[in-house]
Amino acid sequence: MTENQNRKQYGTGQADKLDFRAELARKAIHISSISIALIYCHISRDLALLLLVPLFSGFFLVDMLKNISEPVSEWYHRTFGSMLRQHELEKTHKQMNGATCITLSALLLVFFFPKIIAIAAFSMVALADTAAALVGKAFGKHRFGHKSLEGSAAFLMTALLIVAVVPNLNLQVGLVMAMTATGTEAFDMHVGRFKVDDNLTIPLFSACSGLLCYSIFFPEQLALLAFCR
Repeated sequence: MTENQNRKQYGTGQADKLDFRAELARKAIHISSISIALIYCHISRDLALLLLVPLFSGFFLVDMLKNISEPVSEWYHRTFGSMLRQHELEKTHKQMNGATCITLSALLLVFFFPKIIAIAAFSMVALADTAAALVGKAFGKHRFGHKSLEGSAAFLMTALLIVAVVPNLNLQVGLVMAMTATGTEAFDMHVGRFKVDDNLTIPLFSACSGLLCYSIFFPEQLALLAFCR
């Protein structure tokens, strides 16, 4: 039995079986998504949407085809199976993979949120989530659920660095966003048997908390969020 076939026997409720090398390969792809935030800093919202819609559509199409086409499913699992998490391998409960979810989160952030909030929130899922996964996998000793205190600490420290360097972001709001993202990353979210991917929950919850803070406490600063300089 191959490694992928063996991993498919596990349900979504079990801890990930990815070893550190597989996690590193997955996060190398994951961290490259920071290019979305960097590019968006220098282009307009309309152009960003023009680029993100076909990008998301491509990932989504492959995600759907793998569920209905056996040749596509075999290619997909042969190529990416060693890097997939348990919920992404489920056949009885169809799930979108991480790449589809992270491009969807980028699309939703650009569409619904001011530029600076979108950039900060997306950077957290690209960089802080990567730090949490690698530190937790390599050094996580104090476990809670499927996560570790060491991984959560790495997430928070990376998120704080991000909010410190994102231009025009109020640091108090950035702190709230970082803490919201850290708390969201620490716990799995399910709707019935469907696992909500944290590539969606981390940036969207963080962005919502940031926009709420601005709207309540700093409404006069909202205009600054349209500019990345």
